[in-house]
Amino acid sequence: MIPWLEDSEPFPPLSRALREPNGLLAAGGSLSAERLLDAYRQGIFPWYSEGQPVLWWSPDPRMVLLQGEFRLPRSLAKRLRRRDFEIRIDTAFETVMRACAAPRRDGAGTWITEDMISAYCRLHHMGHAHSVETWMGGKLAGGLYGVAVGRMFYGESMFTRVADASKIALVELVRRLERHRFGMIDCQMNTAHLARFGAREIPRQAFSLRLGELVNYSASADVWRSDEDLTT
Repeated sequence: MIPWLEDSEPFPPLSRALREPNGLLAAGGSLSAERLLDAYRQGIFPWYSEGQPVLWWSPDPRMVLLQGEFRLPRSLAKRLRRRDFEIRIDTAFETVMRACAAPRRDGAGTWITEDMISAYCRLHHMGHAHSVETWMGGKLAGGLYGVAVGRMFYGESMFTRVADASKIALVELVRRLERHRFGMIDCQMNTAHLARFGAREIPRQAFSLRLGELVNYSASADVWRSDEDLTT
């Protein structure tokens, strides 16, 4: 059994998260900015489907991309040299979220509900949620969004409309964060796609210890300056 959270209740200890399904910690509560930021500072994130209560997760192990461990595939390095794209930051945050929420080819449903979009747009207006966008020919070709707290970035979702567009946005994100001494990107769940770029699983305890340091560091606002293009 997992606890049901009222809005004023704190999260239970991460050690109480279920093993199956892996990381399910609690249900209920709101998606207020305060609740979301409190969750991220502890390594907890919301993930649920339309019609369900808010479900809160902290899986063990945790998929992360650590500073200095990013791997750039040769084919993508070659693609970057074509320079037929433009990187923009935070110019179409809600559009990026809605593109991430669109139906996928595999027919899977989305966990990015209207309530989630509203909640993360509030975080965006507060300066905590950001989008990295790849534009081609004046059109949004792909991108990603996530949450930044201190020098920690939590990747949420990505989409592509043109081949490699989301990967280009990921390269831009990684290089920006490394330049500004972010220590870790949370990838949440294990995927072969992210593993290709150097992401790997670490124990939740190790994740929590590192997280506790990174969220308390200050980060420069220049991280999200649109003219700081580092993909070259």
